[in-house]
Amino acid sequence: MVVYSEQLEPMDEVRRLSILRRQTTPEVIAFFRQVGIVRATEPIRTPACAELKMLPRICVPIRHGDLLLGFAWLIDADQSMTDEEIAAVSTTTTDLALALYRENLTGELRSQRETEAIRLLLADERDAQRHGATSLLEDNLISADGAPTTAVVARLVPRPDVRLDDLARIALEQALVASRRWIGPREAVHLVRYDHGVLLVRDRQGHAPPLAVAEHVNDALRTTIRGLSSVARAVVGVGRPRSELSEVRMSYDEAVLAARIAVQLPVVGPVASWSQLGIYRVLSQLSSEVTNGASVHPGLEELFKDPSNQPLLETLETYLDMAGNARVTAERLNLHRTSLYYRLQRVEQLAGTDLKNGNERLSLHLALKLARLKGPA
Repeated sequence: MVVYSEQLEPMDEVRRLSILRRQTTPEVIAFFRQVGIVRATEPIRTPACAELKMLPRICVPIRHGDLLLGFAWLIDADQSMTDEEIAAVSTTTTDLALALYRENLTGELRSQRETEAIRLLLADERDAQRHGATSLLEDNLISADGAPTTAVVARLVPRPDVRLDDLARIALEQALVASRRWIGPREAVHLVRYDHGVLLVRDRQGHAPPLAVAEHVNDALRTTIRGLSSVARAVVGVGRPRSELSEVRMSYDEAVLAARIAVQLPVVGPVASWSQLGIYRVLSQLSSEVTNGASVHPGLEELFKDPSNQPLLETLETYLDMAGNARVTAERLNLHRTSLYYRLQRVEQLAGTDLKNGNERLSLHLALKLARLKGPA
């Protein structure tokens, strides 16, 4: 949303939210695309949509030559605008098209410089990383006061049997832009990749800490995908701050792994901070080399292969989480102590292990946590 005029009633929800948020939702974008506004070269009427709480509109495409730059929208609730009135609107868009064209060129060049600099910054080679950092600072795209920088990674995770399309990338872009506005100018830069978005944030005293920024990204993403919640959920990972901008790739790697853990383990929460993930920090780096939990403790293979053993696995994991405290474990699982001991005995028999052995308990515990991290086979 670039500019809006005073509006007398009637007013609809789409206009109200566009003004308040300075953007619209993927559902509204999809609706208008289906109506055909992107292909339009002349003003067209768009229908009402009760589901989106939207009134009928006149849509006037703003073009400079063949380049589509935007749209002028007029709510026409009773569809009373005449062809002459619509034509009068169209004649006013010539100067606007030229202004938007110039702004588009400037913004596109700045956006391209920022995108290329971030790609270099997140590359594998140290020379590229240093060059990316220099570009961001010299082009004044991020503040140059030497504050630490933290990477925040946002992902949209599709539900089973669902494929996300371009609307997912639009949602990520909108959420990251909204968070950048909230943080303030030159305090962050962002990049949208094929399956996730990256926000690089300056971490300075008196400003929102990276974890608060990550919470804001998550809230913005959830708001943006409200209509997509049945097909996707949002997760956000946060790396540790790095004092040198050229070293932020390490924070990015941590944020990517933290987001991956949040995908596999919803109990971690939609926002996962690398510094607060405990043993999962180690296991996430092992998970690509270790095929499953049975590789850490082969005796668990018998338990893993039979779905009916799931209660035994849950009992064992809770028992180990509670540091072997039988009373607390029984209370947590709402089991009689005798039933708990019977289940633990069955685990020992099936896994060929001894729960009185500290090394065995450590291996079993790591194997169970790794199995959770790897997810279903």
